[in-house]
Amino acid sequence: MGAYSQTVRVHFNEPRNVGRVEPPDAEGFAGGRRSGPFMCFTARVREGVLEEVRFQTFGCAPAIAAGSLLTEMVTGKTLTEAAAWDVLRLVEALGGLPDDKRHCAELAIEALRKLVACAGRGGVSLGRRPGESAC
Repeated sequence: MGAYSQTVRVHFNEPRNVGRVEPPDAEGFAGGRRSGPFMCFTARVREGVLEEVRFQTFGCAPAIAAGSLLTEMVTGKTLTEAAAWDVLRLVEALGGLPDDKRHCAELAIEALRKLVACAGRGGVSLGRRPGESAC
């Protein structure tokens, strides 16, 4: 863990917002479905605001840190504000990542973008059977 910033180490050792929002209003999934890495965000959305955001991941320490930090940063934000996050901003917020771990931030941002798109379309019920999940 010596190559990682203090922020990455803190969010890896004590991740925030782990798990699923039940029932979710919106979901965003990125990565492999049968093996890692993957990232899944679920959220409760009210009037265009992400009231609660949680994450699940199968990945390394930077993936866990990216999911944890990003959920903290977008909770309470509008969909437009959340959509403004990009890979560079997340890497900077994490205090940097080694080049071979940048994909962890990319995975988290992709999942966030899919979450925002899902919420913008009206939520998870579109095209799914009751109880069916993207994650």
